[in-house]
Amino acid sequence: MKHENQKCKILVIRDLLFETDEQHPMTVQDLIDKLRERGIEAERKSVTDDLLTLADYGMDIESLAVGKRKGYYLASRTFEPAELKMLVDSVQAAKFLSPKKTMRLIKKLAALSSRGEAALLKRQLYLSDRGKTDNESVFYNIDAIHGAIAEDREITFVYWQYDLSKKRVPRKSGARYRVSPFALVWDDEFYYLIAYDAEDARIKHYRVDKMNRITIGDAGRQGKDAFSALDMSVYTSRNFSMFAGEEADVVLDCDAGLIGVIIDRFGTDVSIHPDGDRFTAFVKVAVSEQFFGWVAALGGAVRIVSPQPVKEQFLALLDRVRDAQS
Repeated sequence: MKHENQKCKILVIRDLLFETDEQHPMTVQDLIDKLRERGIEAERKSVTDDLLTLADYGMDIESLAVGKRKGYYLASRTFEPAELKMLVDSVQAAKFLSPKKTMRLIKKLAALSSRGEAALLKRQLYLSDRGKTDNESVFYNIDAIHGAIAEDREITFVYWQYDLSKKRVPRKSGARYRVSPFALVWDDEFYYLIAYDAEDARIKHYRVDKMNRITIGDAGRQGKDAFSALDMSVYTSRNFSMFAGEEADVVLDCDAGLIGVIIDRFGTDVSIHPDGDRFTAFVKVAVSEQFFGWVAALGGAVRIVSPQPVKEQFLALLDRVRDAQS
């Protein structure tokens, strides 16, 4: 006897299996009942045949005893629970995502797990709006940037900042920025566009969540040679928190216990010379207040040795900070 919606039956069974795991199997009768709830009548033999077909197709379907019956579950899937948890944690931490986008992405990730695992992910979810962007256009910005890169075109956009009233106001009085986009980088929990500014003839970076009204221009991208010569990993390590400064070769005298901190910041290729309970590190950095703040935060365990002008800039900054607090 033919029933309605039979063409959809095996697809619905496939979807139902994605809700299962070893702790939450479904018997053939469970599947029949679930199908009936969706307006699909099915017989035991046809459901069993569909399970075999799905297994032949490549689904990792296992079975175990559920009372006197046999329960079926999906033994493996694209993402393991620990992998999904890491992805959820990354989405939670990403400041370039609004709270609304964060929750939407987490729900999509949870849908990739079993029903039990999805519930566990939600129980472990601690979402804080603090530091999250309120710019809902970030996804559209990313799409536009990728589109411009694919089409080898410049982009223009309005770049904004907060005023003292906590309102977004455009920089440069609303004048549009014009750059050639080359890459997107996630650094310090934000997304940044790496682009070439032809007017200044150099590589610059912009926070994607602070970009508005992106348009793809007719002109082709410029600065391809400059970007090709750029080592992205070196570039991001030198530009602390993506704030630019004049690059310089700096010598640091460091406490031996900070070797991990130095490697975390500059990578395993950093040049060091051990000397008892201290070591000297030779690094190339973008000299800026952000760099000086990083040195100061280490509480004297790192000392700038040279060049002298950089050391003097650091000491001058400390004097200004001290004077401002007095």
